[in-house]
Amino acid sequence: MSSISYVNGRYVPHRDASVHIEDRGFQFADAVYEVIAVQHGRLVDGDGHFDRLDRSLGELSIPEPMSRAALKLVIRELLRQNRITFGALYIQVSRGQAPRDFSFPQNVQPTLVMTTKRLKPFDFERTAQGVSVITIQDIRWKRCDIKTVSLLAGAMGKTEAMSKGAFEAWQVDADGNVTEGTSSNAWIVTKAGELVTRHTDSAILGGITRQTVLQLAAKDGLNYVERPFSVAEAKAATEAFTTSTTAFIRPVVKIDEQSVGEGKPGPFVLKLLKLYGQHIENHK
Repeated sequence: MSSISYVNGRYVPHRDASVHIEDRGFQFADAVYEVIAVQHGRLVDGDGHFDRLDRSLGELSIPEPMSRAALKLVIRELLRQNRITFGALYIQVSRGQAPRDFSFPQNVQPTLVMTTKRLKPFDFERTAQGVSVITIQDIRWKRCDIKTVSLLAGAMGKTEAMSKGAFEAWQVDADGNVTEGTSSNAWIVTKAGELVTRHTDSAILGGITRQTVLQLAAKDGLNYVERPFSVAEAKAATEAFTTSTTAFIRPVVKIDEQSVGEGKPGPFVLKLLKLYGQHIENHK
């Protein structure tokens, strides 16, 4: 974790970073966040993350704490102070501090906090290693398109996955369709060679890495469709994978202990991973 954090206009030692006990992010999860990968000292897909942050704030009627230009300057200084070349930036904006009441308070200054942490550089060989996922019931609220800090259901699912030796848990709706992972988007490749990921609606978060992968696929002429897919279809797929900001693209070789395709990363996902690696390098 970073040694210096940013809290409401101040760069402070991480051990001293704090917000008021009546901050609504703490009491109501009345807050949104973003995590942005840092490669070669630069934000990966930064504008996509800032756009999503603005959307999340707008959906909850939380004012922007500062302009995007000012935010970028603060971020640049935070990365410099923490000497982050490869890592991740965490941004959280809450509605702010107010006496505890369910209704939204008026004329409250939003709380802005940011931290960083070091991570390993993108590495094709390491990222291309196959992982397993389990499936669980999707018990989240019905506005998953807003990137709020209300992550308890996801934390429960991730913990269950880890307890079973899996990398991720894919959440399943009442119709038996996969929505997304606890911290990632879900993808499959059908026997017809079609790339499939669920369309964006209120049931999933519009992942920025997901968006980039779709753009890379289209640019390379790869066939894809955005639609729901069932657990049964996923288990019958030739390939599967997950996408997220800090885990990038991870081939899924097992779902609920059942092998996907040949039980190893396939050519479709490896090609996408190569394209994504080139995309990362373009951020130098």
